[in-house]
Amino acid sequence: MSFLKRMKEKLMGGPSKEEVKEPEQQVEEVVETEEPVQAELPAVEEVKEQEVVEETTKPVEETTKPVEEETVETVQEEKQEVAIVEEVKDEPEAEKESKGWFRSAFSITEKFKSGLTKTRDSFTSKVNDLVARYRTVDEDFFEELEEVLLQADVGFETVMELTEILRYEVQKKNIKSTDGIQALISEKLVEIYEKAGDDHIELNLQPKGELTVILFVGVNGVGKTTTIGKLAHRLKSEGRSVMLAAGDTFRAGAIDQLQVWGDRVGVEVIKQSEGSDPAAVMYDAVHAAKNRGVDVLICDTAGRLQNKVNLMKELEKVHRVISREVPNAPHEVLLALDATTGQNALIQAQTFKEATNVTGIVLTKLDGTAKGGIVIAIRNKLHIPVKFVGLGEKMDDLQPFDPERYVYGLFADALDEQLKEEE
Repeated sequence: MSFLKRMKEKLMGGPSKEEVKEPEQQVEEVVETEEPVQAELPAVEEVKEQEVVEETTKPVEETTKPVEEETVETVQEEKQEVAIVEEVKDEPEAEKESKGWFRSAFSITEKFKSGLTKTRDSFTSKVNDLVARYRTVDEDFFEELEEVLLQADVGFETVMELTEILRYEVQKKNIKSTDGIQALISEKLVEIYEKAGDDHIELNLQPKGELTVILFVGVNGVGKTTTIGKLAHRLKSEGRSVMLAAGDTFRAGAIDQLQVWGDRVGVEVIKQSEGSDPAAVMYDAVHAAKNRGVDVLICDTAGRLQNKVNLMKELEKVHRVISREVPNAPHEVLLALDATTGQNALIQAQTFKEATNVTGIVLTKLDGTAKGGIVIAIRNKLHIPVKFVGLGEKMDDLQPFDPERYVYGLFADALDEQLKEEE
């Protein structure tokens, strides 16, 4: 069976009866009050914090603060945070959204196809143009293909590996025409991703009745708090009881923002006052989760990367407190990365990997970038599995990562056309 036919059999299927009857419910995104990561990062220590509303993709004016003034917020900024939180509290509760949860392989595949539209429009159009100009596969074709892949943030090492494999396949199968080259690229991208290491895409959840602790790390502005809310909704929809811990006690509005998500999803949030010791919050949260018989505790953490040494020591302390109270915990350390920052996300991943035992990546805002190849670059260079990707602004747009659905999302139009020809 060809790669395309195997892909169709696994990914396409058909919509369930419930999906036909119940169109997906639109759910507005919670306003993100975290601070975005700078587009350029010459040195990780020099990342500067900014304030942003996640709903807009327009660049915001940069504001810088000395490190010693990080936790000091002006009266005007505090009023803005309160105003944002109050506005978000008026949004509908998450219980109404459960009917929109995807139920079939077809719908999940369509979610990837829709979420990767920006990358596909940019990346695939360039590949299609390349195929149109080069009717035969030669060295000039490969050189231009390398450039297209690099522009999509696939990463230099991965691009070199991929084109070398493609050259071998072309020679081995005596391929002369560029027709259908997209399917071959798709197949080899999946192989490269899966070859990078053993995949443990599923969350390491303990059996029901035992507490699972998930620690979220990542710099400010990547959508960490929003992703926590979406993951809590997903786990609750699967029948698990969930509790949140507000461990980001330094960023103004972070605790209130997590509380808003807790209210929407319908889960309890353990918190203390702003400026409290994050490790103390985690201690209280673990004991509260045990006493209430909660299945999953999701812990938020601070993300002031320019104060890297202090931040990493703080994360180590939080880790020690959790592991002392729950053996083998945290069971997952998920690193949230903003896909729109491209290679900058790779630098962040390297930094956190050095300081913490990161078990998985959550790549947010994948729908908002034309350079979605960063997924492959992260996996191939760091050998950390991408466990979830953010494919939109709705509550159920946080989806478990699947390499075949991902490459289908990149080449959907060309692959659909070739499938029709094969059939």
